[in-house]
Amino acid sequence: MGFVPVIGRSIKKQLEEREAQILSPFAARSATSKGRRVEEPEDMCDIRLPYQRDRDRIIHSKTFRRLKHKTQVFLAPAGDHYRTRLTHVLEVSQIARTISAALCLNEPLTEAIALGHDLGHTPFGHAGEATLNELHPSGFKHYLHSLRVVDHLEKKGRGLNLSWEVRNGIACHSKGRDEILPSSGQGLAETLEGQVVRLADIVAYVNHDLDDAMRAGLLEDGDIPHSIVAVVGSGHSLRIGSMVRDIIVETLTASDGNLHISEPMLVAITELRSFLYDNVYRNLLVHREFEKAQRIITELYAYFLEHGLVRRMGDDWAIAAGDCDWPDEKSGHRRVCDYIAGMTDNYAIGVYEHLFMPSPWSVR
Repeated sequence: MGFVPVIGRSIKKQLEEREAQILSPFAARSATSKGRRVEEPEDMCDIRLPYQRDRDRIIHSKTFRRLKHKTQVFLAPAGDHYRTRLTHVLEVSQIARTISAALCLNEPLTEAIALGHDLGHTPFGHAGEATLNELHPSGFKHYLHSLRVVDHLEKKGRGLNLSWEVRNGIACHSKGRDEILPSSGQGLAETLEGQVVRLADIVAYVNHDLDDAMRAGLLEDGDIPHSIVAVVGSGHSLRIGSMVRDIIVETLTASDGNLHISEPMLVAITELRSFLYDNVYRNLLVHREFEKAQRIITELYAYFLEHGLVRRMGDDWAIAAGDCDWPDEKSGHRRVCDYIAGMTDNYAIGVYEHLFMPSPWSVR
């Protein structure tokens, strides 16, 4: 039995030495991590480095599994091939790892950040986020809630206790409609791996949201402005390849510890993002479903504040014990917001139907 810890320590040591030899001078190294929120005793049998452990904790979490039933753009889609929040993070991870590998960055760190970056997303995508942001007194941002999930909500309140670098990357991944690569560096993750995920996120969503919009019949190939096509090409795979290649080539050419995109590509991605906002995200058909989702979230929020949280009990629903009386208004809002944010689309619809839709009355 005494031989196993020696093997574990030896393998981890070899992995650390490999990082020192192979990784770019600009990469984050496991040996110099800032550590975890709560210090953990070293597991002598574990052969994984810290960021590998973080990746595995995220993949095995309940919140990660629920992403498969959360909206990306099209709410609770009937088709099997539309993206969900889970397929989105997998596509972000694949793109981010490709970039990291080419730049000799730390792939396990990149992968952990990519897989964890949307853990805090609500049901019904940005419709749910916008609604909770209006209802919760302190507002709601999915990237900050992702951090709350990994720090406090997972594992029955114990959290996942991830490395500082992963947490920092998760908290800094979102850009909204801000600059894709801010010249000031403000809001960027402190590691290049975290910054890669931020770029991979937008490369993934502008391409797969465009692909889904075409699948839904909202757009056709000919609708994409020629100025965009001339830079990124035509076709889903070609567009992603063009963007990823540009980031890699421009960054390697500069070799200054920062990520770079050529000016034509930056303009094309920015224009494509605006095109999607105008023609997909604000499309009347999409917006109608957005309004329905807002109504569901709003009415559930008000009900839970007044009556307490509802839990599924077999085939029925019941008020969860101890959730009927909030100690104070602030804690009530916090518990309700956490509960709704963790719901899948179908679960939220199921609770709503139980609470607000009449059931058929049968006379025996």
